[in-house]
Amino acid sequence: MRVRFFDLSVPDRGDRVRRAEFVVGGGRFEAFGAPGALAGGSGFDAEVSLKGLLVLPGAIDGHVHFDDPGFTWRENFATGTRAAAAGGVTTVVDMPCTSLPPVTTRAALRNKLGVVAPKAMVDFMFWGGISGNAFEDPQWERHAADLVADGVAAFKLYMLSGMETFRDLAPDQMRAALKVLARLGIPAGVHAEDRELVVARTAEARAAGGNTPLDYAASRPAEAEIRAVAALIGMSCETGARVHVVHLSSGVALDRIRAAADEGVAVSAETCPQYLAFTRSDLATLGALLKTAPVVKEPEDRDRLWAGLADGSLQHVATDHAAGEWPGEKTTGSIWTDYGGVPGVELLVPFLFSEGVGRRRITLERMTELVSGAPARFFGVAGRKGRLAAGLDADFAALDPDEAWTVDAVALHNLNRYTTFQGWTSTGRVRETWVRGRKVFARTGSETWFGEPGAGQFVRREAAEAA
Repeated sequence: MRVRFFDLSVPDRGDRVRRAEFVVGGGRFEAFGAPGALAGGSGFDAEVSLKGLLVLPGAIDGHVHFDDPGFTWRENFATGTRAAAAGGVTTVVDMPCTSLPPVTTRAALRNKLGVVAPKAMVDFMFWGGISGNAFEDPQWERHAADLVADGVAAFKLYMLSGMETFRDLAPDQMRAALKVLARLGIPAGVHAEDRELVVARTAEARAAGGNTPLDYAASRPAEAEIRAVAALIGMSCETGARVHVVHLSSGVALDRIRAAADEGVAVSAETCPQYLAFTRSDLATLGALLKTAPVVKEPEDRDRLWAGLADGSLQHVATDHAAGEWPGEKTTGSIWTDYGGVPGVELLVPFLFSEGVGRRRITLERMTELVSGAPARFFGVAGRKGRLAAGLDADFAALDPDEAWTVDAVALHNLNRYTTFQGWTSTGRVRETWVRGRKVFARTGSETWFGEPGAGQFVRREAAEAA
């Protein structure tokens, strides 16, 4: 179908917007123009008014745990991608570690694809993984090469893991894995906390009988992240690997990454809304509801992260969407056994628009780069996604920039309805989401509509990140 979309605005430079219209054909953007400029074209199958809404390029959430197959009492691809669609996220990149079996082999990847494809509401990519468990197989290097050939987006590695099915890598294993990934030309995303320090601090806190959220925070100090980042910078220099630090929470660690990148080291980082919104004082109040790894830090860390988004030293924003079973897994009676993770995919775009653009911490232009353009390049799909441009997939969200609303967990769409943002007031709400020119979500007043499961497609990594 060829469809003309009109009565809309699109981002321009800085915080400016401009009135526009565009044509979609064959699932891709064909042309953009000023209002009325494309109206004389022929062969339209339909013309759609977006009623003055702001059209943003579809967001790419590059860090989600949708737990499918394997841990589907926490999340699954049907509910996870519905939540993504409701939040203007048109592509998700799912982690390898919270699946059974973990995505460390071609067989596991193909099994996962067969399970989740019929459920997906939006497009999706997969992280591959190299775990301590994978090193027990003498063919682990071949498995990594197979996953690259099959189109995984990047590889996830842990310096510290709490999962027996996906154990962390010892330093020598990490170096070996990074050498292989450098040869294969694909990035590594690393959970960066110093294992030795965290294990020691955890043992001290538990031996002393500590069982509060701040005892948990003390077991994972900023120094653990700072040490790990320093080690990764050295390993990137040593191996030539492209290293990306996931869910960064420390301002000092960001300073280290910025300095290394300025010297030409192939290192970058992402952060998450929880680290931009909350601090240790919130953890003390919210308790396990805000338990994550790494933990939220101090107000100055939060401020440095916002500054890093504005100045480009943080590459993109992802959610680390990882819901536990609610309320059971978040209320075990011990902070040490409460599930660590929060849902977030549905709130990524509204949070950054309201708290970032609305509070003038970042421009609208920078926001679209953080959630669309930069992740598209990092995951090797900039030739298909990430911008409102002719020839690219027609992935977009139509947002009412003026609508004020209050976050309520029961109105969200992921499987387990809890959120650290309960009761937050937000300005700017997604009204429609389109994937490859197909509407997958619409909101009218308090009513919501979703397209059919299976509309999402598996997207393969196509190219190295642009320099």
